Amino acid sequence: MIPNILSIAGSDPSGGAGIQADIKAISANGGYAMAAITALTVQNTRGVRGAQLIPPAFVAEQIGAVFDDIRVDAVKIGMLGSAEIARAVADALRGRDVPVVLDPVMVAKGGDRLLAADAVAVLRDVLLPMAAVITPNLPEAADLLDLPEAETRAQMLDQAQALLALGPGAVMLKGGHLPGDDSPDLLMTADGAGWLDSPRIATANTHGTGCTLSSALATQLSITGDPMAAARVAKAYVQAAIAAADGLQVGGGHGPVDHFHAMRAG
Repeated sequence: MIPNILSIAGSDPSGGAGIQADIKAISANGGYAMAAITALTVQNTRGVRGAQLIPPAFVAEQIGAVFDDIRVDAVKIGMLGSAEIARAVADALRGRDVPVVLDPVMVAKGGDRLLAADAVAVLRDVLLPMAAVITPNLPEAADLLDLPEAETRAQMLDQAQALLALGPGAVMLKGGHLPGDDSPDLLMTADGAGWLDSPRIATANTHGTGCTLSSALATQLSITGDPMAAARVAKAYVQAAIAAADGLQVGGGHGPVDHFHAMRAG
């Protein structure tokens, strides 16, 4: 059975991140992609120039329309933009028996803030406990916990445990901001922690990697039901997409990864 995956996120007109990346990643991982758009952005590979948030009630109506008609096997949540949209999304998903992967999108690759400060509390207190897996990077984890950014694996372990205590089923803490030749991710569940290590790939084309990972993870989670198995497949997929990214010629800044690398390789 082909899983149906709903992404709730913002739009990226350059195609490398947001809804566009989610649709590509879900499709490449064998799912049928659906989308409820929370924001329209003005951006390219060089940065974000502006954003227009969708009215919260309209976001909720998009989600409701999908659930009213279509079986949803997993939900991925990305950019929310405001506390009001975060609450509307939480209300629209409450009571639905479907795994949620939450990517707490707060800051774009170029440093532009994509989540209002007052929305962080709603994200932390309302949406995190509803998630099967959350996928913060180190700056996002620090923001959620109001702590300095982790600089070591030991600090990553401590922060992943603190995030798990906030209520999600699992935490996939992305360690790409750590110095060194490796890019270690950490999956923390109630049963313990497991490292997902991979070599760092030297490329500027990493736009949308967080969106891509969380969407691949949601798709794989709907297939396996196992967070660790899903995380391993999703991480391997993203690594291969990054490795193939230099084959694309898209923009002059942080370019996208190659979501359909396997198809091109074939």
